[in-house]
Amino acid sequence: MKEILIIRHVEHEGPGYLAEFLDKRSTPYRVLAIDEGENIPASIDNLSGIVFMGGPMSVNDDLPWIPSALTLIRQALDRDLPLLGHCLGGQLIAKALGASVHANPVPEYGWLPVSVSDNDPARQWFPSLPHEFTAFHWHGETFDLPNGATHVWASEHCRNQAFVYGNALAMQCHVEMTADLVRDWVDGTDDGTLSASPSIQTREAILADLEQNILKMQSIADNIYDSWLARTIDKTTKGIGK
Repeated sequence: MKEILIIRHVEHEGPGYLAEFLDKRSTPYRVLAIDEGENIPASIDNLSGIVFMGGPMSVNDDLPWIPSALTLIRQALDRDLPLLGHCLGGQLIAKALGASVHANPVPEYGWLPVSVSDNDPARQWFPSLPHEFTAFHWHGETFDLPNGATHVWASEHCRNQAFVYGNALAMQCHVEMTADLVRDWVDGTDDGTLSASPSIQTREAILADLEQNILKMQSIADNIYDSWLARTIDKTTKGIGK
């Protein structure tokens, strides 16, 4: 099997549980660290899939690597190579498809419920997901639904939590979290940001029952990642990405 390319934008937003998931399934992958000066490849050749992780920047920022990322995404979309986006990564996929990325009505921080849409693509992608599950959220922006995409997840405070487009899954929430990542993000955030509101949990609320919440979400992540990984295997078998 060809390798999966995981693109990291900042050190503290790496693949997290996704790396553990791929290791358990003996799936080859490589982490490309933009924060360490690595360049986004010009071609999808010899890749079975591409994953974009999160980051504190906006896809609307004037950053030198964003045009290359959008070009790579469009190339993957044109050839139906599986794509997976987490938060900023999902926003990059949306932008590459021509959708607007902008401020969400309110920020979302903490453990908040996500509902699965009642449509055929959602059922095909996530046949074993419950109608509602809890995910970790850490964002102030969101994406509009691109033309041709199908809405698959929503939350009370962010309508577009995820969409699918061919073999691409763009997520606004974070299902890749580990307990260490959650602690790192919370420790690096001032208390003013984590002031309690309907869409924001306090530091104490986020860290309460952390291990149990992580285990529950990683079970959900297994379901999501298995569905996406099956598409990378199928495309590799059919010769896509050569």
